[in-house]
Amino acid sequence: MTTASIILLVLAGLIVASVVLHRHKPATPEGGFSWRQPLFVAIGASVQLLLMVVYGTSLLILLISLVVPIVCLICAGFLLVAAVVAAVLKKLRQHLSWLLTLVAFLVVSAAIWKNPRTIRASFRWLAWSHQYKAQVLAQPAPTGELKHIEWDGWGGFGQDTTVFLVFDPTDSLSAAAQRHQPGKFNGLPCKVARVTRLERNWYSVQFYTNEYWGERNELDCSAPASK
Repeated sequence: MTTASIILLVLAGLIVASVVLHRHKPATPEGGFSWRQPLFVAIGASVQLLLMVVYGTSLLILLISLVVPIVCLICAGFLLVAAVVAAVLKKLRQHLSWLLTLVAFLVVSAAIWKNPRTIRASFRWLAWSHQYKAQVLAQPAPTGELKHIEWDGWGGFGQDTTVFLVFDPTDSLSAAAQRHQPGKFNGLPCKVARVTRLERNWYSVQFYTNEYWGERNELDCSAPASK
C-alpha cells in the first residue's frame, strides 16, 4: 500500500468517524446553533478539493478553478439573502451554522487555490518521491545535461506548459531556485521559466509554454546544455 493510499484511508476514516459521532450527539434544540455542521462540511469539502488538486488532470484543475469560485459566489449570495431574511424574522441563529459553513469552506478553498500547483507538487513529492527518483535515476544522462523526466504539465488548445523533474548531483540549480527568476542555467538546454527546489539534489523545472526538453520551438531546447 502506498503512502498516498494510507493518507486517503486515514482521511476517510476521520470523516466517517466524525459523521458517526455527530449522529449520536443530542440534537441541537430548534433555533439553536451547532458548530459541528460547519466543521464537518468544511473538512469534507476541503479534503475533496485538495484530493482533486493532487490527483486531478490539468483539465480538471482548470475546470475546478473556473467552477468552484462561481458556485461559491452564488451560494454566498443565497445564504446572505437567507441570513438577512432570517434576521428580520428573528431566526438568525437557526441559519448561522450554514452561513459559517460557507465561510469556512471559502477560507480553506482560497488558501488551496492561491497556489494549487505548489500544493500539488508538494503532496505528489511527499507521497511518491521514491518512485519518481527511481525513474529519473534509471534514465541515461546525455553529455552535459542533467537526468530528467517529464513530471507535470497543464494547458490546452495548443498552449501547453511542461514541468520536468531534474536530478542535480552537485546542487548547481540551488541559486536559481532561490532567486525564483527565469534564466538559462547549467545542465538545462535552454532558458526556463522557473526552478523549484524539492529537496537536496532534486528540482522541478518549468519550461516556457510550448517549449520542451530536446525540441526546437521559439527557444532552441534541443541544443546542448550550458556548462
